[in-house]
Formats: sequence, structure tokens, C-alpha cells
Amino acid sequence: MKRPGRYALGAVLAGLPLCLAVCGPFLAGEPPSRAASFTLDGAGPLGTDFVGRDVLHQILLGGRPVVLVALAATALTYLAALPLALVSALTHRRWLEEALMRPLDVLLAVPSLLMLLLAAAAFPPGPLGLTLLVALVSVPDTARIIRAAAAEAASRPAVEALRMQGESWWRLAVGYVGRCLLRTLAADAGIRLTGALYLVATAAFLGIGVAPDATDWAVMVDRNRPGLPVQPWAVVVPALLVVALTTGGNLLADATLERRPPAPRAPGTRTAPRFLRPGRAPRPGRAPSRKARQQ
Repeated sequence: MKRPGRYALGAVLAGLPLCLAVCGPFLAGEPPSRAASFTLDGAGPLGTDFVGRDVLHQILLGGRPVVLVALAATALTYLAALPLALVSALTHRRWLEEALMRPLDVLLAVPSLLMLLLAAAAFPPGPLGLTLLVALVSVPDTARIIRAAAAEAASRPAVEALRMQGESWWRLAVGYVGRCLLRTLAADAGIRLTGALYLVATAAFLGIGVAPDATDWAVMVDRNRPGLPVQPWAVVVPALLVVALTTGGNLLADATLERRPPAPRAPGTRTAPRFLRPGRAPRPGRAPSRKARQQ
């Protein structure tokens, strides 16, 4: 699939769940009267759930908790992991690098689901607490991936040239190394959002951070499973919305990565002559022009 097609398909797949999460509560209106559980006749277009509530009404209301918590957790993950990774990659003090990365290795050794269960046993988290927990368990591996890419960019001669010119740390970290990390960040963003959605949905399955009968897409999938043979829409529709959000996010990331941006050059470096650039080799039997030789 070509790049514009990936953008369009990714925007459609990710845009539908996002629109439902943002605009759904304003379109839901008053809740309809309850009917029999797991029925299709005489109910809304998608039937009723395990307690007789209208499934369409629940879908309009249930996207905001899942989507907003996952997006907020992903954003918090990068806000915490990016500074740690850049400082660790650009510093020449080994003790500082060890002090920043070794605690993350300890957190990385603990399974994320186990950490959620331990935190839930200590204190029952609400939506804000669940967001912080999902971000906390995602920081270690995110920081290690970004640090590995940042260390490779920081070892280039261009960074040493910038240091010798007296450039500030901010110019080194953001102006050069940060720009070299854009492809890595775009590739990791789709995976990180998928992981955050998985953790949020798993927490909802286990009753962490949400009530057992909460209006939530993940809770709908879990609680309506007994009625799947007779009323599949209460499970299939919310599950497809979560899958569409993750697939659309990854398609957008892939489309962004398809065209590689040019690497930033250090100030003062000259561009190679056109006949020496990749893909611009002179034709066999033909010498470079006088203007090209003068360059």
C-alpha cells in the first residue's frame, strides 16, 4: 500500500474510535429504559448487554475512559523517558548514567501486570492512578530503546563538532540528537499505544481502577462474554473499536516512517558535489563537468 493510502486508512481506523471517545458522551443523550439481558428484539440496533442496558448507548459513553487513559499514559511515558534517555546518552559521567538507568532495569524485571496487581492491592487506583501506573510500567523499556538510538546519534562526529563549537546541551539534545530520533519515536509510538491499551483493558478485566459494571469498552468485552453466542454485538463492537485504534495508530506510524528524512548536518559542513552524492554517479565514459570539478 502506498504512503497516502496508509495515511488515509490509518486516519479512518484511528479516527472513528477517537471521535466516539470524544464526541460520544455528547451524542448519547438520556439512557434508554432497560430491557431483558442479551436481547436483540425490541431493543436498540445493537441489542442489550448483560444487565439489559442499550449497547449503542454504552458504546457512545464507554470509549472515553479507555482511550483517554491510554493516550494520557503514552504521553506521560514519553515525558518521563525522553529526558532520562537523552541525559544518559549525552553525559560523559558514567556514575550519572548508572544512576539513571539501573533503577529502570529493576522496574523492567518486574512484569507489568504483576506491578498493576501489587499497586491495586496497596491502594485502589482511580482513572488518574491507573494512568500513572500504566505510564510507570512503560517507562523502563521506552527509555532503553530511546537511549540506544540516542547513543548512536551522540557518537557521530557532528555532535563532537557541535561540542567543540561550544553549543549548549539543549542544542545538542534537541537540535541534533532529537531530530535523529524521530523515526525511532514514530516506530515506538504505535507499539507503546498498543501496550497502553492492552494494560488499560487488562486492568478493566481485573476490576482495577473501574467498577465491575462501569461504562467502559474493555469492561463491556469482559462482562458480556457469557452472552456472545446469542448477542455478539455487545462484545464484537467494542473489541473492534479497540483493534481499530491500535491498527490505525500503527498504520500512521508506518506511513510516517516510509519516507526517511535527511539527517541533520553540523554547522560549517559542506554538501558533497552532485556527482559524488548517492545516486548521482557520472555516466560511464563521461568525465565530470568543469563546474563539478571546481566544487
